[in-house]
Amino acid sequence: MEQSRQSRPGRRPGLQVGRIFGVPLYLNASILLLAVLIIVLYGELAGQRLALSPTLGYLVGAGFVVSLLGSVLAHELGHALTARHFGIGVRGITLELLGGYTEMDRDAPSPRVDLLVSLAGPAVSALLGVAAVAATVALPDRTVAHQLAFQLAVSNVIVAVFNSLPGLPLDGGRALRAVIWAVTRDRHRATEVAGWVGRVLAVATVALVGLLYAADLLSLLALPLTALVALTIWHGAGQSIRLARIGRRLPLIDLARLARPVFAVPTATPLAEAQRRADESAPDRPVALLVTDAADRPVAVVDPAAAAAVPPHRRPWLAVDAVARAVADLPRMSVATDGERVLETVQAHPGAQYLVTAGEDVVGILHIADLAHLLEPHRKMNT
Repeated sequence: MEQSRQSRPGRRPGLQVGRIFGVPLYLNASILLLAVLIIVLYGELAGQRLALSPTLGYLVGAGFVVSLLGSVLAHELGHALTARHFGIGVRGITLELLGGYTEMDRDAPSPRVDLLVSLAGPAVSALLGVAAVAATVALPDRTVAHQLAFQLAVSNVIVAVFNSLPGLPLDGGRALRAVIWAVTRDRHRATEVAGWVGRVLAVATVALVGLLYAADLLSLLALPLTALVALTIWHGAGQSIRLARIGRRLPLIDLARLARPVFAVPTATPLAEAQRRADESAPDRPVALLVTDAADRPVAVVDPAAAAAVPPHRRPWLAVDAVARAVADLPRMSVATDGERVLETVQAHPGAQYLVTAGEDVVGILHIADLAHLLEPHRKMNT
């Protein structure tokens, strides 16, 4: 299931193992589980079918793992090189338990580009599947080469067909989004629709496999794998829906209004006194305490969570400096920054507070909780 990771901050690549066509290649730790499963299960199957010793059977299984990873990599390169052709930067390709994904530094600029990048991966898998089918037909039966070619044909055809299904986060879901985007001129609505179709596909996948198992057409081993695939699709579709709703609200971000105004207090001011002055200056809205030095230069910002953790009886005796973060440690953004750039800054520099500036002056503090409430007003937040 491949998609851009521009808006997927929670997912992390694994160990970088090199570059291919200039694109960093990562292996996720989950790939080890896939390798062991295939070597053991497929190795035993190949050993029985070809009358091989257990050692040779496992070596055949290892060969299939390498071939399968090569097929997945080729699929991802289809996405990556097509994206790069259209000027979209590619941060890396990661191979993992359920296939892989390509991380792009931005979304496609148009429905046409989105469609072409989406279909490039399944197209590569389809070509590999056709080549493997031809090899299967040409090679002698009951040989190692024939067995590997057959399994590669099956796996590539399945990957091409399954990824072409029209629901996010599958490639076919991105293609569906591109079509709806072209018709409605609304990328966020298109993403949400394709996300809901993805959820339907997740449920349908579980139902279909359950029926096939009940009809004794699938083994028990297929059930947990199918559940994992369906859960991944459901989660990915839900993330797509959520991010589409967030994207629709990005124009509402106005840092001049959203950022908390600063109230300056000198360094070494007792916390209780600083809070009292701030409350008197703006009783109707929260303000951010900005700690300044003797020359009135901002040096730190009080962390509300750290301040709230101080017992009330200690606050008159504790200086604000003890619960503040240096301004040099906080990311900055201009008060004129638009919503999309604000979200990119937050994703690139996760934190609780951000300096909002006008030129060299600190004019406000953006709290991540305020931004989250604006973008997802109905979502329960941990405070």
